Amino acid sequence: MKKTHSWSGGSHLKQTAIRAEYPRPQFVRSDWLSLNGEWDFDYDDNNVGMNEGWHNEHPYSKKIVVPFCYQSKLSGIGETAFHDIVWYRRTFEMPDRWERRRLILHFGAVDYSASVWVNGVLVAQHEGGHTPFSADIGLALREGVNEIVVRAEDYSRDMMLPRGKQYWKEKSEIIFYTRTTGIWQSVWLEAVAATYLERVKFDPDIDRNEIKMHYFIAGLDAMKDNVTQLTRITFGEEVVAEEEHRVTHSNFTRTIALHDYNDHGLGRWWSPEHPNLYNVEFMLKVDGQIVDRVTSYFGMRKISVEHGKLCLNNRPYYMRLVLDQGYFPEGILTAPSFESLKADVELTKAMGFNGTRKHQKIEDPLFLYLCDTLGLLVWGEMANAYAYSEQYVERITQEWQEAIRRDYNHPCVVVWVPINESWGVPNILIDKQQQHHAMSMYHLTKSLDASRPVISNDGWEHVKSDLYTVHDYEWRESVLLQRYAAIEGAIDAPQKREMHVGGYAYDGEPVLVTEFGGIAFRRSEWEGWGYSGATSEEDFEKRLRAVFGALQSSPLVQGFCYTQITDVEQEINGLLTYDRKPKLPLETIRSIVLGQ
Repeated sequence: MKKTHSWSGGSHLKQTAIRAEYPRPQFVRSDWLSLNGEWDFDYDDNNVGMNEGWHNEHPYSKKIVVPFCYQSKLSGIGETAFHDIVWYRRTFEMPDRWERRRLILHFGAVDYSASVWVNGVLVAQHEGGHTPFSADIGLALREGVNEIVVRAEDYSRDMMLPRGKQYWKEKSEIIFYTRTTGIWQSVWLEAVAATYLERVKFDPDIDRNEIKMHYFIAGLDAMKDNVTQLTRITFGEEVVAEEEHRVTHSNFTRTIALHDYNDHGLGRWWSPEHPNLYNVEFMLKVDGQIVDRVTSYFGMRKISVEHGKLCLNNRPYYMRLVLDQGYFPEGILTAPSFESLKADVELTKAMGFNGTRKHQKIEDPLFLYLCDTLGLLVWGEMANAYAYSEQYVERITQEWQEAIRRDYNHPCVVVWVPINESWGVPNILIDKQQQHHAMSMYHLTKSLDASRPVISNDGWEHVKSDLYTVHDYEWRESVLLQRYAAIEGAIDAPQKREMHVGGYAYDGEPVLVTEFGGIAFRRSEWEGWGYSGATSEEDFEKRLRAVFGALQSSPLVQGFCYTQITDVEQEINGLLTYDRKPKLPLETIRSIVLGQ
């Protein structure tokens, strides 16, 4: 059963707007207004905007199409030079029916720090380039035309900034790509009542066939208001559960028994093969009148490690993942459209993969929605810095907490990866402080989410981890066959990097090879590189069968992640070109991925 939403946003939303789909599909209100499209824009290379009061008045010299960064072609600018401080401006008129309602201004992501003014009043400040923030702008509103101004500051050369694959040099090279500065996910307005449902956190329990819901209410005055919360859960057309209860606290928890099927082929559990979702409707009432209505969904699924086996829904599950950088030729980090995100998910599944490792990027929530509805596992990974400092620790821990909070409810997300390949902790092998940091990221993640496995440092130099993950770009089949015949080979530093640090050692965790392959094969105009090279289509297929076949035949390996789904800028080691054209027939790739 696939979750569907009406994303028209009401008749007031112009469907000609850029990226006009509802940006937060797991928590939907009908009354909203997209602010994507053309904004005024300027660089502030000399950092004079604050002193000169650009948030009050400024003759902007450029136009930009939001939510695309100025470095992208789709922004209408397409300049890749350093401009670390940028300003945006646009106006809007509030619909008449929004009078006497609270107005929330939402930003999906602004890289890296942002200050926001409405009619000259500072309403929000946020640091973290990949996570959302919002502001109640009611006190700043005026009748008629209202003005929004955004100042975004990036730190392009700062290697202690959580940046993912964004390069600190002007031109991309090796494994690093074009930077993103400023707004790169959707901006929108949402009208709510004085008392409204701020968020709900879902905890599914397939063993007890229960869903636990944690409610967070904003604007509650329990001493004055008679507030109740009605929750209705449906599966398809069937009402599975419905209850209404009095609200006396701003946050509370309810556990609802689902009283429906479990297993043996009759189940409603979520998996990539059967992406079953329950729909939820929340109605908040004050004195019996509905003041807030939100639609959502959840999946009943469980990811666990049982007796050394990685399990989905209490059964051993082999993960066939592909590495996905989430870059697009014309939008960089921002997908050109909802359809392009959907096409990436569909292509991944068509090639035989049941999951994706979204690499060094906290992806657009619309992508996770598509993975929920179409059925694709996701490993959620933080965009790392490259060097260590106490400032880096403050930055990454704050943003990582926001990422977990944002994506917690998605059933597709099954593993958390706070650190990859010792990025941000380059001396972790010998530096106790960096070892403590990696360990703290593991425990911080577990303290926020005890339901998913956590990898402390994906690829090598692990401290405590729930999975034993190896990065291995060996291309010779015979070497891979020997290496993964038994655990002794897998722990013998395949990439000439120690597999554990700080006194930790392999302790029976499930073994997965979470980067391998990376075979370069040029099938477009792009020049580039890969970890090994193919000279023809036949050679490419032969090399793919060799590396996939070696891992599939291993009695040890419980999953893999191939590098990578598409070419990206100077990297030509994708199964698809950068513009998403298969380098081999999809049926051939699928047969290789499935070991057929």
